Amino acid sequence: MKSQQKSRWSTTLLGLMVVLFTLALVVYPKEGFEAGLGGMKLFWHTVFPSLLPFFILAEFMLGLGVVRGFGVILEPLMRPLFSVPGIGAFALSMGLAAGYPMDAVITARFRQQNLCSRVEGERLLAFTNTADPLFMIGAVAVGMFKSPEIGALLAVAHYISAFLVGVSFKLWGRRVEQADHDENPVAPVPAGTPHGTSAKRGNLFLRAFHEMIAAREEDGRPFGKIMRDAVVESMQTLIMICGFIVFFSVLIDVLRVSGLIQVIGWPIAVVYHVFGIHSGLVPPTLAGILEIDVGTAQAAAVQAAPMLQKLALVSAIIAWSGLSVHAQVASVLTETDIRMRPYFLARFLHAAFAAVVTVVLYALGMGHVAATMASSLPAFAAAQTMTGQLPWWHVMEASLDLWLLLFALLAVLSVALWVVRKIRVVAWRV
Repeated sequence: MKSQQKSRWSTTLLGLMVVLFTLALVVYPKEGFEAGLGGMKLFWHTVFPSLLPFFILAEFMLGLGVVRGFGVILEPLMRPLFSVPGIGAFALSMGLAAGYPMDAVITARFRQQNLCSRVEGERLLAFTNTADPLFMIGAVAVGMFKSPEIGALLAVAHYISAFLVGVSFKLWGRRVEQADHDENPVAPVPAGTPHGTSAKRGNLFLRAFHEMIAAREEDGRPFGKIMRDAVVESMQTLIMICGFIVFFSVLIDVLRVSGLIQVIGWPIAVVYHVFGIHSGLVPPTLAGILEIDVGTAQAAAVQAAPMLQKLALVSAIIAWSGLSVHAQVASVLTETDIRMRPYFLARFLHAAFAAVVTVVLYALGMGHVAATMASSLPAFAAAQTMTGQLPWWHVMEASLDLWLLLFALLAVLSVALWVVRKIRVVAWRV
């Protein structure tokens, strides 16, 4: 009875909100059209060319078994740190290179192919939902703040906080896993290794090769069909993302011109007043809750607010990623059993960690140090030279460089851990 009443109230509330939004579009048709056009331009000039190649490449790697092969190599790194299979490194690296919502697309594909359990998918989605460095350094720092050092600071804080979220979610769902183990006394084959090859002893790279071949044979599709499926599924996902971007762009602008955003934001204004945060950051906070680009741009434009407060807010908005990205992730996960509740919890935790880490790094004067360290990476160096928006082929080149660098680093760390483990076993036998 309580669940039925709750469902009725939520349906009534959502219906009322939809009616009010429709009436607002009738009252402000010009503003709604211009906001929708701006969202479409953002998608066409930035999102579409930057995400489409990564979506297609991800489908290729899954179909050809490359992901399962890398998963065997990276299992010794990802399993102890985050309690996820080694293929999680692929979602992490692709999310880092392409940004939102690439990690959700990869994680959903893992779950559909039974390469991870539901709990492991939720853990993986918790810390791989990251922004790409070109957005933080190029668009936010150079484009909005006119300072590459700020971009390096935001990027370092963003990835440190994502790592903290991953470690924090290591114990997520342990009771569910224990209950499944109690129901099935026979130890299941680790997720991501359907044939159990990664669980056997032997040469690490040889096992990875065998797993890749086994995955390719299991898929069985010819190369032409893999290419067709990759393009079709990628285009469908991108069209869905385009719809969400346009919708939330219109929603934010209608709330702004109608004055409703001031009414909705009064609780945040009270909290900001209590903690001594500048009142001019209330509208950017509300905009950032809905959409990441609008929120960061508005926060950077508040001239009277202290720089530290603006940086902490921008860092939290980037980590939160906005309800627009959340809606995209939810739509991608509809064909899986991965729940959105842990994802929301992880985003809130990521935002809190990012704000705190940004304040600490700023207080320690780490902005210039982070910029010096980051300038040695190809993607960071390309973003620092931005005076406007980079052409899409430059974005792709820098993102691919960073993706390959991260994947190589993860592989080296995983092999190092495997070697240390072998040495310990040999020493114990001796």
